[in-house]
Amino acid sequence: MSLVESRNPRTVFEPLGIRVARYDPDAMQVVMDVDHRHHQHLGMLHGGVSALLAESAASLAAAMSVDLRTHIIAGVDLNATHLRPKRGGTLRATARPLYRGRTTHVYGIDITDERDEVVCVARCTIAIRPLAREGPPGSSDS
Repeated sequence: MSLVESRNPRTVFEPLGIRVARYDPDAMQVVMDVDHRHHQHLGMLHGGVSALLAESAASLAAAMSVDLRTHIIAGVDLNATHLRPKRGGTLRATARPLYRGRTTHVYGIDITDERDEVVCVARCTIAIRPLAREGPPGSSDS
């Protein structure tokens, strides 16, 4: 968890006010208070922000499920269905594992508001890959 936490201040979380509410690989939660930074041109929550919340929750859950000293994770697919507009309030994205394989994880994400109404549902696929190993200095694989 400390490796994940140490990286958050230097990410998109800071300027958008996204916070981790629960570190749990079985139900990772991120929260965000909706304000003007998250609006599209009509003054409502931008769908891309919901997608960002969904993939962030799934990526953090995957990061807690693997050893980040030996593996890297990357979102490879995201599908989001926007169900309700929001102008303000608090959103909570909860990612739950649907499948955890050796090289692929799939998460279902529900984004709910302060009244527990569903704002967006999403599914995110995360690739799990080993970090490239470097050979001795001066060696080359080519």
